[in-house]
Amino acid sequence: MRVVIRRVRFVFCAQLMCALMLTASAQPETEQGNVFEPETVTSLTEVSSLPSGPVQPAQSTQPVQPVQPAQPTQLTAPPLPTQFPELVQPARQAMCAKPVYLTFDTGHMEIAPFVEEVLTRQDVRATFFLANERTRTGGGSLDDTWAPWWKKLSDQGHVFASHTYDHVYWRADLPDGRFRVRASAGPLEGKSQIWSAEDYCRELKRPVERFHQMTGKQMLPLFRAAGGRTSPALLKAAAECGFTHVGWSPAGFLGDELSSEQYPNQMLLEQALRNIRSGDILLAHLGIWSRKDPWAPAVLEPLIQGLKQKGFCFATIDTHPAFRTAARLPELKQ
Repeated sequence: MRVVIRRVRFVFCAQLMCALMLTASAQPETEQGNVFEPETVTSLTEVSSLPSGPVQPAQSTQPVQPVQPAQPTQLTAPPLPTQFPELVQPARQAMCAKPVYLTFDTGHMEIAPFVEEVLTRQDVRATFFLANERTRTGGGSLDDTWAPWWKKLSDQGHVFASHTYDHVYWRADLPDGRFRVRASAGPLEGKSQIWSAEDYCRELKRPVERFHQMTGKQMLPLFRAAGGRTSPALLKAAAECGFTHVGWSPAGFLGDELSSEQYPNQMLLEQALRNIRSGDILLAHLGIWSRKDPWAPAVLEPLIQGLKQKGFCFATIDTHPAFRTAARLPELKQ
């Protein structure tokens, strides 16, 4: 009888472990909408995402729009060389029991020093996706003014990936295999352009080259498309020059680019703490022009503290199961 009970317990535990492993795995990414206007993001439904639970609105005394679940997209990391383990973050982060992956896209940079202070105080390592976006001071987020700041972050153990240099939005695939795009920064800001796959690859590599100039270090061979908008053809073009796309989770869309009148900071904080699950990729920005009440640092530190209290820990994107292999690629294809 004791032998039978032990066997039953072993089978049950084995099945439970398999279920947990399958739940944490990521899936291939699907096509987004055909056109994306950066200034039209008005709700939590207008975002690229990973599969997760439904997002519900927090209670508020102000009238707000109902928050509906984002349509899930999926991610895939192509099989790439698994040597060069030195490019992977330390095992203490990769082996978190309940990891979440905090990521930041560049922005107007006014809140960037506060973000760095919070991350340092909370001993959290994050992943930054870099573009040379217009700043509050009239420069660019990758100019010489910000170079020492990026160097400081790289020395602290954060990791970095491309966000296209001029924050270039994919808008449509064309019949001849090219893409219609539009930059929201740089000399061609706001102008529609037609790009080949090679043009897009060159744009992805520009932040890589600038980051090496600023820090002497190498970026991960990952990228996040502006607005998270992609197509299968665009992802294929990026993969052919060595880049894998990183999206975010529905609950991980932290709402810092939404209207602060309709989505106040307290509402966003409560919603994130209620809905974030283990394995989620979280998205925030280093400054959003349209939000009157800045999300950081007001929400960032209590969010980190609240997630820690719930048993979560923070890891960089190169330890995520979907990107662990891709992040080990030593250098981009020419």
